[in-house]
Amino acid sequence: MTPLAKLLEAALFASATPVPADALRLMAAHAEDGETTLESALEELRLHYEDDGHGVELVEVAGGWQILTRPEYTEAIERAQLAARPQRLSAAALETLAIIAYRQPVTRGDIEDIRGVTVSGPIIKQLEDRGWIEAIGTREAPGRPALYATTRHFLDDLGLARLDQLPVLQGPPGAEPAADLLAHLGDGQGALELDAEPPLHMAGGHGDLAETTTPTGSSDDVTSQSESTPQP
Repeated sequence: MTPLAKLLEAALFASATPVPADALRLMAAHAEDGETTLESALEELRLHYEDDGHGVELVEVAGGWQILTRPEYTEAIERAQLAARPQRLSAAALETLAIIAYRQPVTRGDIEDIRGVTVSGPIIKQLEDRGWIEAIGTREAPGRPALYATTRHFLDDLGLARLDQLPVLQGPPGAEPAADLLAHLGDGQGALELDAEPPLHMAGGHGDLAETTTPTGSSDDVTSQSESTPQP
């Protein structure tokens, strides 16, 4: 491999979270390899793991680039190393997460209208604590309810780079999107089963949650969280 590809490999292995492209670009600028571009070095590294039959692969996710365990080996590794039973998300929490992922930005009231039942505070807090959703502002409506959207960490855990890579909804208009999200995850609840750490083939840490994913809904009724009135 070229010197730059080796440098990137070392940096990616040393990080438990995706390394942003800007950080890799900075490394490339200071590397003693003026003939290799960042893009060509990343492609060289990707092909190195793909062509030589390695058990890991180079993947681009929302947070940047990361070297991850190949999905086909994850089950055997987790079975051998599992120290405690993971805590599954409840059906209510999973449905809430799926609605936010597909309809964002949404308020708790929007979620309740879709689900037809009340959304409890602990469910929202559980998803926030895992770093999968966050309040991005408030709606210009009575009470100024908080608007929720998924985070970059949510995409990283699903191994996606953008929201438009979520599976297309297969059900009729207005159907609950949770089943489609589950189908995308493959085996049962996939990453959504885990209480603390995601599967080995997915992102390993929370990363920088300061940036959110771009909401798919309209931003016309969103007020910046820093300008909003705290919710009771």
